[in-house]
Amino acid sequence: QVQVVETGGGLVQTGGSLRLSCTLTGRSWSSYSMAWFRRVPGQDREFVAGTTWNGDRTYYSETVKGRFTIIRDSAKNTAHLEMNTLKPEDTAQYYCAAGRPWSTDQEMIASGYDYWGQGTQVTVSS
Repeated sequence: QVQVVETGGGLVQTGGSLRLSCTLTGRSWSSYSMAWFRRVPGQDREFVAGTTWNGDRTYYSETVKGRFTIIRDSAKNTAHLEMNTLKPEDTAQYYCAAGRPWSTDQEMIASGYDYWGQGTQVTVSS
């Protein structure tokens, strides 16, 4: 059974840090990119960070660049999202995704990904 499972998340104060993890199971995941998206109720899903299957390239949205780091462990089919200097506007449901985007632009949009987790909530208090 194909699964995309996120762990981590929770409540943190402004300026704090959190670590999200995503594990892929149920099939061969070689050549699959992984990414994190987030969504606030009433808004579209937003790209946060992504990495190619072997971690040789990473991508970040401008809103998190310099604060978040995505780390891929291909041997374990896992990707972590290290989030530092968190702000209240980072509050959202965070989703992990896996897919095979065919271009750099596709790496940063939801339609580039086929498999999605259920999401984990991150809340940053002011």
